[in-house]
Amino acid sequence: IVENIDAKQQLYRKIENVRKAGSIVSSNTSTIPLSALVNGLSSSFKSDFCITHFFNPPRYMALLEIVSSNQTEPSTIDAITHFCDVNLGKSVIHCHDSPGFIGNRLGVFWLYTALLETIDSGLSIEQADALLSKPCGVPKTGIFALLDMIGLDLMPKVIDSMISALADDDHFVKMRRELPFLQKMIDEGYTGRKGKGGFYRLNTKSGSKIKEALNLTTFEYAKAQKVEIPACSVNVNNIKQLLELDDKYSQFVWRVMSKTLIYAAQLIPQASDSISDIDEAMRLGYNWKYGPFELLDKMGIDWFIQRLEQSNIAIPALLHGARGSRFYSIKDNKLHYLSNKGKAVVLTRPSGVTMLSDVKLTSKPVLQNPSATLWDIGDGVCCFEFTSKMNSIDLNTLQLLQQSIETVSKYYKALIIYNDSKSFSAGVNLGLALFAVNIAAWDDIEQLVNVGQQTYQALKYAPFPVVGAPSGLALGGGCELLLHCDAIQAHIETYTGLVEVGVGLVPAWGGCKEMLIRWSNQKRFPKGPIPATGKVFELISTASVSTSAVHARKMAILGADDGITMNRYRLLADAKEKALSLADNYTPPTPNQFYLAGSSGKTALRMLVQSFVDNGKASKHDQNVTLEVAHILTGGDNADPHNALTETEMLTLEKQSFMKVVKHPKSLDRVEHMLLTGKPLRN
Repeated sequence: IVENIDAKQQLYRKIENVRKAGSIVSSNTSTIPLSALVNGLSSSFKSDFCITHFFNPPRYMALLEIVSSNQTEPSTIDAITHFCDVNLGKSVIHCHDSPGFIGNRLGVFWLYTALLETIDSGLSIEQADALLSKPCGVPKTGIFALLDMIGLDLMPKVIDSMISALADDDHFVKMRRELPFLQKMIDEGYTGRKGKGGFYRLNTKSGSKIKEALNLTTFEYAKAQKVEIPACSVNVNNIKQLLELDDKYSQFVWRVMSKTLIYAAQLIPQASDSISDIDEAMRLGYNWKYGPFELLDKMGIDWFIQRLEQSNIAIPALLHGARGSRFYSIKDNKLHYLSNKGKAVVLTRPSGVTMLSDVKLTSKPVLQNPSATLWDIGDGVCCFEFTSKMNSIDLNTLQLLQQSIETVSKYYKALIIYNDSKSFSAGVNLGLALFAVNIAAWDDIEQLVNVGQQTYQALKYAPFPVVGAPSGLALGGGCELLLHCDAIQAHIETYTGLVEVGVGLVPAWGGCKEMLIRWSNQKRFPKGPIPATGKVFELISTASVSTSAVHARKMAILGADDGITMNRYRLLADAKEKALSLADNYTPPTPNQFYLAGSSGKTALRMLVQSFVDNGKASKHDQNVTLEVAHILTGGDNADPHNALTETEMLTLEKQSFMKVVKHPKSLDRVEHMLLTGKPLRN
């Protein structure tokens, strides 16, 4: 419903006439205070009413702001908080009833400040986006690409709504400025991605897509320029170094970020009593790597205050109280945050939430190398964490996993494979593989295949339970790792599959054999070698990736007993609970045998592939690679459906086919193209 109090109240009165007593009513308003929404309504309605502000798109944005009043029943808030946390997977923040709550109050202030400062500084929007992205721990969209995504037509409405509800002395109100060019853009249909373009647009007149950027001086479009200035190479972890550079770029970042951080400090206690809630709102609502108070710790609070004083800028009371201190600290092996009264308060997590980041703050690794780390997370359970770029798997990863299997066997009950990153694992390190191929280091490549197979088999038959806990991408070798776990506890947003064919390769760390096992054991599927082989061939040859954990279950990557966690913050604790439940009286699985179709099955699959080639749905090299997949899944040249193959024999087939396709020049082209563009090549 439109953001209009009268329209909303008319709806509420209709709801009040038909709703069940005690039923919860909530609004997804992003700017209107609760007190205004329920003004004049019945006391029973007020007691059951709250604000639940979801961020868009709600499936993927974890932040949920809940606002209640002193008239709202506490049990109502407890019930809806639990449901939104556990069942919807949201990170719930309780906000005070103030305009814009937390996320939009600070986030829109930051966007508006950046827009005005870019205009005043004379920087291009490409420069502003480059400076206010990676160097500040902000997604690469920066400011202007984010405004295009939100929609330029929404921004004036949100800003006007916010300003109308704020006090005259609020910094947001004070910086209000008319921007005629913005209204002209909106009137002409340049509303961002949903319109003809916005601050950026794609020009397709020449037949190709050329990204263009708006010049804020001439208000004309020109080809977007790549920004190469020293300030953009600074990492957010060294943001103080960036701000101390004596140039116009550093000064621009300082003006935007200092005003934003000051405003964040002024929101305590108006919008929230907790700095951790404000940090969480910006991390989840705007995808900042660090919240404003975490950034202040990285700069140094005293350094920040001193710089404000040098410019005669008023110091917020919260910053005054934090002099000589930090906003976050570790005391008695617990993470604390500074309250608005200047006292260190323990940062408590909701029941059922375990954060690996908390473990890291208060303990040392059990084992560690450049690509992975093993952590003790308590109760006899260890957590194996990938730490390489994109959590790709290399020899270091495999070697530490082997050492971890030995260590857990001696001293612990169970192992979880998990990390806090956005992606579980992108699979094998393709960069290293490409380097080895380019110098024809075939022995090194074969060694990587051997070590991967041996490690995954050791994991499968370890004398303790192993639980894979993926979230985000779990592709190729990352998916194969999950297939060798005793159980999987997956975050709902898990995108997994055997994608090797897309880069001209075949699964070689046991993925083919494990998928055959899963589909052969499907109760919903016909028995015999052909049905399971056909289904697995379909999934692998098309490089299928699940769109969610539910979809992964339909693909048989997750089994019927595997779990799905809605809230990302609860994934590690849920995986730990599953691991401990398996640890009692645990026995490793029995080795599998395979009765495969042999030459007749391979002929059928060859005919299927040929039809795809004939119809233009597959290339000749697709045919080369997928026929090797068919070779593996039907058991090789000498397979017979009456004679069993062992897992070792299946692994040998995988390795032989892998080594065959990896030497093909077109496979090399596919790997290189994926590394350069992030997209598959159809050659």
